[in-house]
Amino acid sequence: MTETIQPAPARVQPETAAPAAPTAVSKPAKAESPPPASTLADLVAPRPRRDPLLLHMPVDVRSVSLALIATLAVLFTLRWAAAVFIPLMVSLLLTYALTPLVDGLVRCRVPRWIGAAVVLLGLSGAVGGAVYSFGDNAVSLANSLPLAAQKFQRSIKRPAAGPTTIESVQNAAAQLEKAAETAPRPANRPGVTRVLIERPPFNVRDYLWSGTIGLLSAAGQLTVVLFLTFFALGSGDTFRRKMVKITGPSLSKKKITVQVLDEVTNQIQRYLLVQLVTSVVVGILTGLALWALGLDNAVVWGIAAGVLNMVPYLGSIVVMATSALVAFLQFGEIDKALLVGGASLLIHALVGNLLTPWLTSRASRMSPLVVFIGVLAWGWLWGVWGLLLGIPIMMVVKAICDRVEDLQPIGELLGD
Repeated sequence: MTETIQPAPARVQPETAAPAAPTAVSKPAKAESPPPASTLADLVAPRPRRDPLLLHMPVDVRSVSLALIATLAVLFTLRWAAAVFIPLMVSLLLTYALTPLVDGLVRCRVPRWIGAAVVLLGLSGAVGGAVYSFGDNAVSLANSLPLAAQKFQRSIKRPAAGPTTIESVQNAAAQLEKAAETAPRPANRPGVTRVLIERPPFNVRDYLWSGTIGLLSAAGQLTVVLFLTFFALGSGDTFRRKMVKITGPSLSKKKITVQVLDEVTNQIQRYLLVQLVTSVVVGILTGLALWALGLDNAVVWGIAAGVLNMVPYLGSIVVMATSALVAFLQFGEIDKALLVGGASLLIHALVGNLLTPWLTSRASRMSPLVVFIGVLAWGWLWGVWGLLLGIPIMMVVKAICDRVEDLQPIGELLGD
């Protein structure tokens, strides 16, 4: 008989409930302040670095380097090929200046080539007549300058009981040279030949030949300038039409190119007109003032003042100094010489500070510092021609830079 064993029921022990935690009232937490530095390592610990402030400018070092190299190459080319570029620049300025006259003749049904020839022949005749009329006075004036300089030097030399320091040094040097010449010469060593170099005698033909070569060179350059100007005036707007053609097929680009070329031409012609008017006014006023003061060759002085007025700063100083020097030679009084020089300088100052700004109020003006630096630079490049042509060339460059988008920073640097 099988017994069934049943498992005993499991005892369930009563669970003891955990005592409830006392309810705490939460308070807002205070911001914890950083602990004070207690060690030397904490004091010298590096602070977090901030990014430096940078000024972002549209300047590319590579582009600046290329521009500098190109500028140096252009300066070298201009100095090396001055005999080619000077006639080109003179003919370019003459073309801009004489184009309105030729256009006026064309409107009167005169062919352009004939009008250009008439204008150039008239200008050449006027210049030649002026040179022929006042050539003798100009030569006499040029011959009087050395005498005036010697007389002025003697007048300002103060008398002294004995020789001055410079004269003592010169006398000592002359005595030493004389002693060296009279000293016995050492005998020639065997195998050594003494060579005596003699200066060639003065030969008038050499100087006449060099002067003739210079005169022929000047005449050749003048002929080149006249032919270049004649061809440029006779061609009319051919160059402008070619510039418009190569700008592209777009009609808007062609229209913008025509407007830019017209603005550049008008600005350059206005500048040349202002220079012509101010030079004429300065020449007339200077001639009248010096004639009233009794200076000889007043007409020649007026022409010289008008021509040199195109050279900023330096032209007025040259006219003032030379006129005062010649006045001292003529009158023999320093007060009279100072009066003549002061009158010339006053006329240049009044015209330059009153008339020129009024005439150039609508034209683009250049910075005085840029003008002065330009005079020095172009004078170093081309000498006297650089002094006369430097500022008009810079004006042309500025007019082009103001109208070309990529070159506007250069125009801004050149402007006033």
